[in-house]
Amino acid sequence: MGAPALLGVRPSRPNILLVMTDQQRWDSLGCYGFHGIRTPSLDRLAADGTLFEHCYANNPICTPSRASLFTGKSVPGHGVYKLYDNLPNSEMPFTKRLQQAGYHTALFGKLHLSGRLYEAGHRHPNDGFDVYEWCIEPSIHLESPLNGYARWLQETDPEFLKRLRVEGRRLLHVPQRVHMTHWAAERTIDFIRRSDARRPFFCYMSVFDPHNPYDGYPDEFGSLVDMAKVPEASPAPPGPEPEPYAVRHHREHGYAGRSSDIPREKIRSMRRGYFASIALADHEIGRVLTALEEKGIAGNTLVIFTSDHGDMLGDRGLFVKGAFFYDACIRVPLLMRRPETLPKGARISGPVQLHDLAATILASAGCLDDAAREAMPESQDLAAVAKGGDRRGSAVCCYRNTGIFSDGQYANPEIHATMLRDARHKLSLYHRPQARAGDIEGELYDMRDDPAERRNLWHSAAAGGVRSRMTARLAAWLASQEQGSRGGEILPSREQKLDNRLR
Repeated sequence: MGAPALLGVRPSRPNILLVMTDQQRWDSLGCYGFHGIRTPSLDRLAADGTLFEHCYANNPICTPSRASLFTGKSVPGHGVYKLYDNLPNSEMPFTKRLQQAGYHTALFGKLHLSGRLYEAGHRHPNDGFDVYEWCIEPSIHLESPLNGYARWLQETDPEFLKRLRVEGRRLLHVPQRVHMTHWAAERTIDFIRRSDARRPFFCYMSVFDPHNPYDGYPDEFGSLVDMAKVPEASPAPPGPEPEPYAVRHHREHGYAGRSSDIPREKIRSMRRGYFASIALADHEIGRVLTALEEKGIAGNTLVIFTSDHGDMLGDRGLFVKGAFFYDACIRVPLLMRRPETLPKGARISGPVQLHDLAATILASAGCLDDAAREAMPESQDLAAVAKGGDRRGSAVCCYRNTGIFSDGQYANPEIHATMLRDARHKLSLYHRPQARAGDIEGELYDMRDDPAERRNLWHSAAAGGVRSRMTARLAAWLASQEQGSRGGEILPSREQKLDNRLR
């Protein structure tokens, strides 16, 4: 992991710690106004750094979302459209650029830039990690030679590993000492302690919490959830505005089961487990932040906390995630801290996106050169935004038949949709196959006056101007995303050109 740190030696470039949870909606932390659990570690990180109030995923599903974060590109830019798609070998995640610039890089946990079946047996040629301890989920792919969690369990508690192999997701309330989140924190802490002061590091701690099935949390963390302060799941909004086909299809065929078959008691149990897992994550992240302080490098470390997308948790009669763009599904927490560089206690209200983190990290490391800017032109440096720089002013989220349903398959007929969120409004267009012009479905919400997204203005005459303007903007964005040939081209020379003029 590198030579012991030299006293008094301070790297000229900052260390970077990226901590990522899985499927954590934005309104699940105290610093965002949630009171059902205490999240002191992340609340302190927000108080000491900068909080982004409206960070949106580039896609509601893991693989495309994480591919965007690491490449700095929107979904059409990297071509990972579906859950089981693989990141093209030609793509270069920002971690490769950091590695090439001399950073010592480490992964502990979930990567998921490609489909899980591919990642269980392969590393991406440009993943850029010196230390690669992968685990996509605690109970699957335990036989993969890349699974660092399984290797750790074999060393620390082989009997528990045997149980995990047999019981899989049926193993409930995993003790903290062998929990995946604890493992990721332990490995991250060890990496920090062993870091060499002469060489900056990038460390990616990526955990499975609070992803479904929701009941893997240690018992003691379940008791920390104050269910009296956890809101009940909101019902589907009343008519008369019809919901898009994709939303109705998810309610009947979502991979968690038919919504009407899930009883209220199960939803409350699900919510308890979800927030208990976040309480555990907060505790373990706190241990990691303490390790930075004990090492004496907290002042020269950029810390970023976020998640890949959210979770409906029964709101609107919907579960987990899918082809819809409600804030519970695609809006995620984003906290950043770097003392003396990022504003302390600032809250940034304008929309930002996960793919902005690539440029943010590279700029912090002094690696955002012309080649990187050309590769990720849409990614913006959020540190500059936090200090008053130019802002994009909008966010786009794409769904391209991305997720699976109750039969384990992609939707047939396919579901495609795109969202545009500006400072005030959110427009969602559903590109339903074989639809006539009059059948185009959409949703339009005034996020200032209706933040709960209960009044769909799609057919409102008064909102016609907003709908037309945002539809035109979205159409322009979609046109801008058209890619040239990814296989390269060979242009004919002057002598090789054909004369195609009509005779």
